[in-house]
Amino acid sequence: MECSAPSPEKDPEHGGDEEVMSEVHLGCPPGFSGPHISLFTISLSLPHDVASSRHIHGSEEEALATHTLEFDDDGDLLLPRRTKNAQAQLSCDSYSVRIQHNITSSIPNVGLQVWRAELVLSDFILHKALCSSEFHGVIALELGAGTGLVGLLLARIANTVFLTDHGNEILDNCEKNVQLNFGLLNYQATIHVRELDWFNCWPPKAEIEEAPCTQRYSWTSREIEDAENASLLLAADVIYSDELTDAFFSTLERLMSRGSTKVLYMALEKRYNFSLSDLDVVANGYSHFRSYFRDEDEIVSIESVNMPNFVGKRMDICQIPQYVREYERGHDVEIWQIQYCGPKQETSVTRG
Repeated sequence: MECSAPSPEKDPEHGGDEEVMSEVHLGCPPGFSGPHISLFTISLSLPHDVASSRHIHGSEEEALATHTLEFDDDGDLLLPRRTKNAQAQLSCDSYSVRIQHNITSSIPNVGLQVWRAELVLSDFILHKALCSSEFHGVIALELGAGTGLVGLLLARIANTVFLTDHGNEILDNCEKNVQLNFGLLNYQATIHVRELDWFNCWPPKAEIEEAPCTQRYSWTSREIEDAENASLLLAADVIYSDELTDAFFSTLERLMSRGSTKVLYMALEKRYNFSLSDLDVVANGYSHFRSYFRDEDEIVSIESVNMPNFVGKRMDICQIPQYVREYERGHDVEIWQIQYCGPKQETSVTRG
């Protein structure tokens, strides 16, 4: 199927009404324009074990579907505790994740769709969860979370996950996906869906905890403190215009220079366009992204005042199995590990 993707020439703030379409279409009916719920199969078993595990999760998902959703005073989802038997099954069986998404969207609302890099980063998170304890019990923040799929999978092993994006339509859809999948989440995880506009400086304004929140996705000072003490940052397919890339790294620098030491795992798809100036097919958006950090393997002999404040290492995704079944990985998706190496700043909270 021929699909279009966000053009790196478009302005993310003023993309107009032009509709774009992701390469990911899971059972989407032709011509369907509204929100659609797709079922993603996560297979953690060997192929011959998948069939035998399905009947176990069938009864469990039926029970979870009848559970009444409950929320705390801040509107965050209260998660039910799993039995030890159910927790053991999560480590070896297949299960399904329900994601509500649009089939098409305007460019400013591409976060309503599921994109290939989001699924590759999901595979990375699942592999880390299975093969190490690196992400267990972490505080994590996802930048440009979109549908929330990556953060939801991480929430099964993390302590706290912030799903951040910009615009009520995207945030409402993200929160809906939290509700759709509450039965899959680790009972210790706290999930916050929060507004984060990269064109505004970090930290965001904090609401007073004792006062009623005037905005549903606003931050409290305690949440900002927790976010600055996060050790893990995530982002998937957020690079599609130079202006947005500039805003992303500006926010990233202010966030990573405060609080605890952080690492960002970022997945992106290289998108090629014909350039009249180069008379060739080039990935200009990717080149601008790469200008913000030096490769970890580069040898730097002379200190320079113009040295980027970030250092990156490209991950070998060929070593990561495909746990999410319903997509073609392709050859143009990369995952980068990015760390901050600039000066640290004092933690601060701006109250609203």
